Amino acid sequence: MKRLNSFVAFVLALMVLAPASVFASSHREAPISALDHSADVTDWYAFVSYDHPDRVTMILNVDGFLEPSNGPNYFPFDPNVRYVMNVDNDQSGKADIQFVFRFKTEIRQPGVFTGFVGGIAGIPPITSLDGPGSEGLSLRQTYTVTMIKNGVATDLTDGKTLYAVPSNVGPLTMPDYDELFNQGIYELGNDLRVFAGTVNDPFYIDLGAAFDSFNFRMNVGGILSTKVDADDKHNYAPDAVAGFNVNSIVLEVPITMLTVDGKMHSASEKQAVIGTYGETDRQRITVRRGNGTVSGDGSWRQVNREGNSLINELIIGTGSKDLFSVSDPAHDSQFASFFLDPLLAHIYSSVLNIPIPPAPRTDLLPLVQYMPPICPGCTASDTGPIADLLRLNTGIPPTPVDSQKRLGFLAGDLAGFPQGRRPIDDVVDIASRAVIGILVDPVKYGAPLGDGVNTKGTGFRTTFPYVQPANSGRNSHHTGPGQLGCSGQPNGVCPVK
Repeated sequence: MKRLNSFVAFVLALMVLAPASVFASSHREAPISALDHSADVTDWYAFVSYDHPDRVTMILNVDGFLEPSNGPNYFPFDPNVRYVMNVDNDQSGKADIQFVFRFKTEIRQPGVFTGFVGGIAGIPPITSLDGPGSEGLSLRQTYTVTMIKNGVATDLTDGKTLYAVPSNVGPLTMPDYDELFNQGIYELGNDLRVFAGTVNDPFYIDLGAAFDSFNFRMNVGGILSTKVDADDKHNYAPDAVAGFNVNSIVLEVPITMLTVDGKMHSASEKQAVIGTYGETDRQRITVRRGNGTVSGDGSWRQVNREGNSLINELIIGTGSKDLFSVSDPAHDSQFASFFLDPLLAHIYSSVLNIPIPPAPRTDLLPLVQYMPPICPGCTASDTGPIADLLRLNTGIPPTPVDSQKRLGFLAGDLAGFPQGRRPIDDVVDIASRAVIGILVDPVKYGAPLGDGVNTKGTGFRTTFPYVQPANSGRNSHHTGPGQLGCSGQPNGVCPVK
């Protein structure tokens, strides 16, 4: 119990470092990403797989707020972007293993005005990613998976042609989209699994209330009531991300491929802990040709990244956001001043009239290093540099699905954020409570903050790839104030004020 309390305290502290969670998880968080949608990392997840505790699942989501009906080309991955999943396994703050994804686009029906068509003009409905039933899949993407370890690049595609799952156009064009989605799940051998495609964005938040200077909905946001705070199954405020899609890359990897010595370790051993982050890269030179094509040239440069959710969005000052986006995590000590006295804490104090701990918040700096309790086996010489990495102790088993808690560590669910991150984890509420100082004094600074959005209305997939099929372009809708979509409210109508 003592260790659990220490663990929770550390989690709360870690949250303070990532209080950016009070907004959408790094959707358009910096000037550089606001103008470069396809390279914008919206969310990064890493957790021990629910049904395979000897594996880790990593999810890299990019290009957020995709309107499902926005044809004719919808939202392909960018062939000029390199999408990368990074793993640090020796407490250096630097990537020791990289999984690199590259996409290629083909136009198979150049005379058709849209990327996807089916069920008309002699073209059958799209029921397959390849072969019969794929004729209407004009804009089609394939991709490769490459592991870079010790300077050696290894192709992991296992001789397969990997197809990205397209956006869900609608029931006439794609009558069984769930089956199409399942076709995009590939077994690569050696217990590797991969998926790439457009999916239902799993993130959830009352974004409008948060960005309106924390103008939370009355009685369901800000300081939560006991009833709302205890409810993991319903929403009391509108989820601004509901009905939107996102592009997602999911990779499941055996733990033994990720640890420094290629072995499984218990939670008490430092070798069990890895640091992870997702990034996107572009080549230094962009070439726009006279025939309308765009390509790159020169060396690759990082343009966006995410470890812990939302740090760049709310903690880093606007004048430093672009620098943070292109910097390696190992150099994050240059941003330490933003963590010592986070502006977000003062905003909460002003808006909600609650006390916060005085600066400097030195309790926040250990949150970006390898330390107990996430790394109970780490000593003072193992902490590594200050680095924004989502740290995951692979020796902690996954929590059974029926026992998972949206508040993760704060609710005693040790497999939840910030010990890794799962789609179900309510990073908004967790981080909000940390930023006001619950670690310093849970009585004085422990107000139950939150936005009233406690889950994803469409639910969560509990098996690989852990993301849900994309919303339908023809039949989807968004949830807003005054509309249906808040199951915890009378008649399901979301509050306006």
